[in-house]
Amino acid sequence: MHLPRSRFSVLSLLTAFVLFCTGCATNPVTGKRQLSLISEESEIQMGQQYDPQVVAEFGLYDDPQLQAFLSEKGNEMAAISERPNLPWTFRLVDSDVVNAFAVPGGFVYFTRGIMAHFNNEAQFAGVLGHEIGHVTARHTVAQQSKQQLAQIGLIGGMVLSPELASQGESLMQGMQLLFLKFGRDAESQSDELGVKYSTAIGYDSKEMAGFFNTLDKLSGGAENRAPSFLSTHPDPLNREARVLELTQQAQATDNRTTYEVDRDSYLRRIDGIILGADPKQGFTEGGVFYHPDLRFQFGIPQGWALVNSPTMVQMGSPDNNALMQMRLAQGTDTRAAAQQFAEQNKVQVASTSDQAINGLPATTIVGEITQQDQQSGQTQKLGVITSFIAYGGNVYMMAGLSQAQNFRKYAPAMQNSIRSFTELRDQSKINRQAERIKIVTVSNATTLQQALLDNGIPQARLQEFAILNGMDLNTQLPAGYLIKGVSGGSTSIRP
Repeated sequence: MHLPRSRFSVLSLLTAFVLFCTGCATNPVTGKRQLSLISEESEIQMGQQYDPQVVAEFGLYDDPQLQAFLSEKGNEMAAISERPNLPWTFRLVDSDVVNAFAVPGGFVYFTRGIMAHFNNEAQFAGVLGHEIGHVTARHTVAQQSKQQLAQIGLIGGMVLSPELASQGESLMQGMQLLFLKFGRDAESQSDELGVKYSTAIGYDSKEMAGFFNTLDKLSGGAENRAPSFLSTHPDPLNREARVLELTQQAQATDNRTTYEVDRDSYLRRIDGIILGADPKQGFTEGGVFYHPDLRFQFGIPQGWALVNSPTMVQMGSPDNNALMQMRLAQGTDTRAAAQQFAEQNKVQVASTSDQAINGLPATTIVGEITQQDQQSGQTQKLGVITSFIAYGGNVYMMAGLSQAQNFRKYAPAMQNSIRSFTELRDQSKINRQAERIKIVTVSNATTLQQALLDNGIPQARLQEFAILNGMDLNTQLPAGYLIKGVSGGSTSIRP
């Protein structure tokens, strides 16, 4: 959470997606006609409106050299694609989730989490080509044309908008719901384009297939399958053999005799990249959310799940029937902020209190919001408790909401969480440091497991670091080999 940030508006996102016109278009990759309700001009407009919202939601990762590398390779690949004239933009975003994604109009995003898990430039290049392929083949546009907007799940910053608040089940899926899951044909085509583009600029795309093995392990393996690539991409192992076949075909028709892998150069590029969550942006421990930079903390209702983003913190009950949200409010006056909130959300206020919260000026309102269910057309009421707390020159809004008939069930937990908001004074929390990847050189021939142990990786995290290095623990390493270790934070626990 990097508050303060610009507001993440659901309505503006939907407005961007609604900019379409009717008709069919020629697919730039296949040359065939395809259903398209969105022109290229509108596609670019969509991306341009979507981009600042993605940046607001994730934040940019501050690594100019790694960002320059991403942009350099992205532009090099885009230039030899079927759509070189798009206003291509490549961004490194500040998320520990292992993901890469693209939106219409030439906007491609790589998380620091996925950059940390690549083990050579060729793996990176293959996935980069894959994401460029989604844009050049207009896969997102095709999906939008087929599905319109009705099936797009979304959690954003229209705070406690009834339309969003009723989607409790969607809350904990967070930003992944913004990205449509492509079908098998689209993924297969993007894999093919990833091989094509990365081969064209000189990389060995067999390494892209190897990265699917890393994704498989991250998602739990065949016996514990979970969505990978934030559920926007299908089972990785189903594609590994296909990518190897495509690579053989591509290299057979290419003039090169050797292809770049560039393992050591890539590892040195990511030396020092943050691994996992950055505690400075907020972290949970022992049922409490701490924000070291903004110096506040509050309790999380027992059993509730939490999603932390740069613009807000969201919490959802185990049964998905209640949610809470904490974000910045406008202005510096708690009563004015409460009044504005009530007016904007048409809250029927039952009570208002100016009782301080842990010595901090606060205004709390309790009431109901009447809304019409979009699916059934029936009117329903939502109970809401919202406090506006002045602290550190800002006003923070903490709000809880559920259906009115269940509000008494959830209100005590919501109120306890709200009233636990207080100044963070614990220096051990304030000074919590992020873990960072440390590239180390193996001094003697040994196994990966022994090399990790020699570099301070605890037994409980050996498998995690084996996946991070893209190897098995029993892999034999020669002297002088580079591997990923860790520095900072705590190697025994995750913050």
